[in-house]
Amino acid sequence: MAVRSGLWPALLGIVLAAWLRGSGAQQSATVANPVPGSNPDLLPHFLVEPEDVYIVKNKPVLLACKASPATQIFFKCNGEWVRQVDHVTERSTDGSSGLPSMEVRINVSRQQVEKVFGLEEFWCQCVAWSSSGTTKSQKAYIRIAYLRKNFEQEPLAKEVSLEQGIVLPCRPPEGIPPAEVEWLRNEDLVDPSMDPNVYITREHSLVVRQARLADTANYTCVAKNIVARRRSASAAVIVYVNGGWSTWTEWSVCSASCGRGWQKRSRSCTNPAPLNGGAFCEGQNVQKTACATLCPVDGSWSPWSKWSACGLDCTHWRSRECSDPAPRNGGEECQGADLDTRNCTSDLCVHTASGPEDVALYVGLIAVAVCLLLLLLVLILVYCRKKEGLDSDVADSSILTSGFQPVSIKPSKADSPHLLTIQPDLSTTTTTYQGSLCPRQDGPSPKFQLTNGHLLSPLGSGRHTLHHSSPTSDAEDFVSRLSTQNYFRSLPRGTSNMAYGTFNFLGGRLMIPNTGISLLIPPDAIPRGKIYEIYLTLHKPEDVRLPLAGCQTLLSPIVSCGPPGVLLTRPVILTMDHCGEPSPESWSLRLKKQSCEGSWEDVLHLGEEAPSHLYYCQLEAGACYVFTEQLGRFALVGEALSVAAAKRLKLLLFAPVACTSLEYNIRVYCLHDTHDALKEVVQMEKQLGGQLIQEPRVLHFKDSYHNLRLSIHDVPSSLWKSKLLVSYQEIPFYHIWNGTQQYLHCTFTLERVSPSTSDLACKVWVWQVEGDGQSFNVNFNITKDTRFAELLVLESEGGVPALVGPSAFKIPFLIRQKIITSLDPPCSRGADWRTLAQKLHLDSHLSFFASKPSPTAMILNLWEARHFPNGNLSQLAAAVAGLGQPDAGLFTVSEAEC
Repeated sequence: MAVRSGLWPALLGIVLAAWLRGSGAQQSATVANPVPGSNPDLLPHFLVEPEDVYIVKNKPVLLACKASPATQIFFKCNGEWVRQVDHVTERSTDGSSGLPSMEVRINVSRQQVEKVFGLEEFWCQCVAWSSSGTTKSQKAYIRIAYLRKNFEQEPLAKEVSLEQGIVLPCRPPEGIPPAEVEWLRNEDLVDPSMDPNVYITREHSLVVRQARLADTANYTCVAKNIVARRRSASAAVIVYVNGGWSTWTEWSVCSASCGRGWQKRSRSCTNPAPLNGGAFCEGQNVQKTACATLCPVDGSWSPWSKWSACGLDCTHWRSRECSDPAPRNGGEECQGADLDTRNCTSDLCVHTASGPEDVALYVGLIAVAVCLLLLLLVLILVYCRKKEGLDSDVADSSILTSGFQPVSIKPSKADSPHLLTIQPDLSTTTTTYQGSLCPRQDGPSPKFQLTNGHLLSPLGSGRHTLHHSSPTSDAEDFVSRLSTQNYFRSLPRGTSNMAYGTFNFLGGRLMIPNTGISLLIPPDAIPRGKIYEIYLTLHKPEDVRLPLAGCQTLLSPIVSCGPPGVLLTRPVILTMDHCGEPSPESWSLRLKKQSCEGSWEDVLHLGEEAPSHLYYCQLEAGACYVFTEQLGRFALVGEALSVAAAKRLKLLLFAPVACTSLEYNIRVYCLHDTHDALKEVVQMEKQLGGQLIQEPRVLHFKDSYHNLRLSIHDVPSSLWKSKLLVSYQEIPFYHIWNGTQQYLHCTFTLERVSPSTSDLACKVWVWQVEGDGQSFNVNFNITKDTRFAELLVLESEGGVPALVGPSAFKIPFLIRQKIITSLDPPCSRGADWRTLAQKLHLDSHLSFFASKPSPTAMILNLWEARHFPNGNLSQLAAAVAGLGQPDAGLFTVSEAEC
């Protein structure tokens, strides 16, 4: 045993020398070097070999190997032996073979690896010894793991049509070990195994075979390894759908029931409807064609035949036929009987003396005639008593002449146009009523006096109180009373867009300042003995849902007057602006009214109204005058019949009054050319501290589906810098055309090079693609130039929105009555209301005027609505004088009549 023990060191030295000689040829595979003459079965074999590993951050890695049978195990890294003290050794015996085994572990730090970084890869290998020889393990490579931050290629946003393919490339950041890539759709993992429509290529690109609407999302490429997880910038993918036309509808019924007319058919861009910015359908959605309808001919009676001979029953007869002409094409049959029979006297008819029955019949007929005569006399007496004064309960008889200066009767020249000689003196006796007149039961006296003006009270001998209060408190009280009713809960609670007043049979006027909206209540429109509290309200489009179909667009503000359901004996006139360019060939205009249930109905088709209709409209270039006997909520809606249909847009340029920073904003507004839209923007800019920097312009915006573009040019680069990143800004067509979006504008932001820069010169262009355009030449000093500020000064909101009685009208009451009395009866020489309508250019409405009890009153009411408060009475007097009435003194008032 001693001899054998002495041989171990010599044997170990021989083995080490042999291993050193062969170490240069060893690679990563396990290699055995047996001792000559030894038993190969006792060579060490590795139970555990070191494996490739990565160093994460600064954490050292552990390498381990285990061999049996083994007497010694050492690590060698990059050709150098690891010190023995760095080894952790555990010895044991293999339970199955009984041979000794050994396990060794070492730690490798980041600093060790970095020493050889760039020269070669860092590796380590185990060497195990036994009595039979040595065995080398495989090489384990130790690498420092990392993942760079920046992607070599990131996915980009895309817009693709439906069913088109999508490819989103992604090249992850460089890293060790190489990064794995996955995709997120709206932060949810994309799993190709669950969705066969998508797959990920070897180059990590995400491919969608056929785009679906559900594929519209934000896509993110994610790269990760054992070190970190990196996210690319998200790429927005929008799958859009181009619009497609539906099939044409059937042709409508011919618009003319007799003669030539037109009929139309329509289609909608709903097959499919454009989505996610897809293109709208090209072409027109309405087609028109001419049509002709056979005119119906009403039947008419032929002349009566001769009377027949007298018959035995003392009667004879005559007949006629419905043949002159006979009815055709749906015409009406003749009205009346075709046979007429009468008593006759002849030799064959002998009349006997009347019996008692005939005497009783005659007495009864005489009694009935006497009763009818007495009833007629009573009616005449009642009428005469009512005509003794304007009313039985006039509080002050000067109501008809208050505000008018009496004049003496002087003969006037025949060619004098100043026939209306009484002018209102608004500074002396007329007053404006702002309170409310309503019945009360708490007054101590059955009478009341009006010391500040004249109002006719139709309340009889009851008790009355005239309330005076501030407009604000009255408005709040009025709105609170209205809000208790279901129909009025949608009324605006402010007072800037609302007017109200209390009216009787004398009539009056409501106006919403600076909006072009008013309501004229003519005399006798309210029944005598009635008092109505009437309101007028302007609604914002976003507060009232007005459904529009097809090519329809809102052309006017939405206006309410009420309360609905009140009894009116004459039409009132609602005045409101519109922004359409009226043309029968381009527009189909309709007046819509909202019912108490909330639905909107077409109550009037302009150009097709019947004279006896409840509604009528006088349409002018910038305003419409609606005659109505029913109060409610109204709006004017137009439907384009061709691409020539156009709306007027008002273009306004605003900028800050004071500029305290280097940035300077120019806001370009594109509004409906109506007073109410202008008022809203001016008030908003006043709150923002803005001022007008150019005169407003008008642009005609056509129904061509083309957007509105805005751009700024010729900005001096030495003084200013534009922050606009694109060549122009754009407002979509439908945002403008539907008419329900307010305050449409674009902002151009400029930056001064120096705080001392104050002069600005540039050009702002606004144009519709393939349509009308406007150019603004801006040239002003931003610190002191206010030359355009006075162009949009609004009237004082403290003005009186309600005028009651004669002060609401330009024509004095008594002169109005004389004109009506003189011109209503037909005149053979043509000097009647028809000629007056022609002189005032209202002859296109003769059929409507003729359908009313007083055509002249309708003409004068329309004149009042169109010309208040700046109407020229001299021009009206000249028109009346030109009628050739024989008594010109009919249109003057004497002191005795006042």
